[in-house]
Amino acid sequence: VAAVEEGRAIFANIRKFLRYLLSSNIGEVLTMFFGVVLAQRIGLQAEAGGLVLPLLATQILWINLVTDGPPALALGVDPADEGLMHQPPRAAGEGVLTPRMWRGIAFVGVIMATGTLFVLDASLPGGFVEGPGDLRYAQTMAFTTLMLFQMLNVLNARSDERSAFVHLFTNRWLWTALGVSLVFQVVVIYTPFLQRAFGTVSFSARDWAFCAAIASSVLWLREISKLVVRAVHKA
Repeated sequence: VAAVEEGRAIFANIRKFLRYLLSSNIGEVLTMFFGVVLAQRIGLQAEAGGLVLPLLATQILWINLVTDGPPALALGVDPADEGLMHQPPRAAGEGVLTPRMWRGIAFVGVIMATGTLFVLDASLPGGFVEGPGDLRYAQTMAFTTLMLFQMLNVLNARSDERSAFVHLFTNRWLWTALGVSLVFQVVVIYTPFLQRAFGTVSFSARDWAFCAAIASSVLWLREISKLVVRAVHKA
């Protein structure tokens, strides 16, 4: 019995790991794709008339290494869910990723891309929303928003049905990883030599609050979708 319980816990953590990384990376891919497709509409263009990317390559690499890495690894040691042994066995042909998981992954990816591009647009002159800053400022805002999206998304990834606020602090490694990721992000934004390397600029506490407010949408919208799933299952 103990071995079955341990196996189920490991399998569940593998799913959490994949749910987090796939949804986060889909968000990145959609951000880059639609950032290029909609570049002129959101005011993202170079002075000479050419297109520029919504995020720099170094910024994407930083997100993948610093934001994706530690929290994803921390999900691998997430405590087993309550009632794990009361669940029926999985179907013999069921894969690691189910259709419901894919729907949740796509849903989260779309939210992250939409929010990041909105912040980019709102930080640039022109576009759908008139913004106050230049290109480097806008890219830094989008870079930070996408990072915060992924940090909050790791809480979503712990379950497809259960609220992210249930047993919120049971995994101390996860919160340590999130704290480390946030510190690294602050360093890359405010350290002069890293600003040159990553194309970032310093911004205000109000800017941080704006990025965090937009990024929090991934948590609240996913909570609503989980609530719907739970209601359907009860019905």
